[in-house]
Amino acid sequence: MMKLIQKLSIAAMLVLAMSCVNDDEFTTPLLEITEPALDGEIITIAQLANLYEQAVLIEADNLGINATSQTDVTALRSTFRLDLSDTNRYVEGFVISSDASGNWFEEIIIQDAASNPTAGVRVLIDESPLYTYYEVGRKVFVKLGNATLDNQAIGGLWIGDSNGILTLGMTENLDKIPAPAQFSFMQRSSIIEEIVPLEVIIEDFSNELENIFVKLSDVQFIKEDVIDGSVTYAGEPLDEFDGERELVHCTTGQSTLVSTSTFANFKSILLPDGVGSISGVLTRNFFGDTYNLAINNPEAVIFEETDRCDPVEIDCGPASGMGENILFEEFFETQTNNDPIVGNGWTNYQQEGTQAWEAYRSTGQNASLGRSARIASAFSGDARTVSWLITPPIDFTSNTGETLRFRTSNSFADGSRLTILFSNDWDGDVTTIAASTWDVLAAADVVADNDFFGSWIDSGIVDLSCVTDTGYIGFKYNGSGNSNFDGTYELDEIEIKAN
Repeated sequence: MMKLIQKLSIAAMLVLAMSCVNDDEFTTPLLEITEPALDGEIITIAQLANLYEQAVLIEADNLGINATSQTDVTALRSTFRLDLSDTNRYVEGFVISSDASGNWFEEIIIQDAASNPTAGVRVLIDESPLYTYYEVGRKVFVKLGNATLDNQAIGGLWIGDSNGILTLGMTENLDKIPAPAQFSFMQRSSIIEEIVPLEVIIEDFSNELENIFVKLSDVQFIKEDVIDGSVTYAGEPLDEFDGERELVHCTTGQSTLVSTSTFANFKSILLPDGVGSISGVLTRNFFGDTYNLAINNPEAVIFEETDRCDPVEIDCGPASGMGENILFEEFFETQTNNDPIVGNGWTNYQQEGTQAWEAYRSTGQNASLGRSARIASAFSGDARTVSWLITPPIDFTSNTGETLRFRTSNSFADGSRLTILFSNDWDGDVTTIAASTWDVLAAADVVADNDFFGSWIDSGIVDLSCVTDTGYIGFKYNGSGNSNFDGTYELDEIEIKAN
């Protein structure tokens, strides 16, 4: 009887113990936290970033690099590291990332304020999970100078540009802070505040907004991912390390990428197909050349509107060939280099910004086709560029078998976009372009950012036989003076024919 009671007691204890543990589910320890007594000066993240930038400029001067050359300084910044070991300072900030869902790994992102932030920085720590100590909204202090562990000196932190992101880590290689040493550098405040996302638009993306919790509104995932196909956040066969999904703004047409780790526990959830807002940390892709938005969990995506903002697509099906009757053609040979495209019935209109479609001639790897048309917003200084090149009116009632063909190239499209559109309700007045209906010619192939910049891409023969009335074909460019959206497109050999 005594043995039976002992066995039952042990079994009960095992059941109780197992009921208290749920594998990888963690909660923030319920510990009373007192404000840490810091033995150094407290600085802001903006001050830390400025300290680094000043050091970059000093190094540029030492190396004889022209500090006014953005390209040269950017290249230097990608390799330059600043040793903070002798800095008796702490940087303070609020945690905005969470690895609870697995979309972050051995790093936390902090920004300088819970609302209206101005600067952020990434801190690398060799431990997972981290949200159990550094939950979203927790104020923390990061020791920058020399620290000790078990009365042994372990050095201080370094700061540098890692894949385009301002980062704190150990050694000149920006290694992760070893797990046993994390509390030698990380101090938690008792203060927890609600993080209010900074509302921005995609065109606002800049280095100053990196490592900041932002919110985009009136956005949707592209039609190809959620309507034409059911795509997950990061669970597709071709997703390696991260899944990158294109997000587009309904009004401006600009797009960005939402990045999700293939280790995230929501990777296999289907993307929502509505329209709404998304909140996350503005960061960069692995190579540091493209802005990404990284979310903490799927709840950051609030798409409550079911009516999508996709433009109507015109697709008359495959074309058997082009007729002999020329309705309109343009090879730009009579245009003047570096002047706006004029004549031949063209409407060359800047809806926003100052950049017009211009003629150009070039040789070399990115040669023009004789003389071609070109549009770019680089160095414009314009916050936004929307430029149209619209054909004269084409009669689609008196003709049959109408087709369109053209060629495009680019000099790194970046985040800018070229869209081919058709309207049969525009009245020819530039003041009514934006208010008119412009449908997408979906069958036309347009050069992509990942196409070789020296190639000219054939649109293919685009069948227009299903459109009616008198209409216009518009080549619409969206970009900005922001270096991430200031790409260049070239256009040539436009032919509209009928049987």
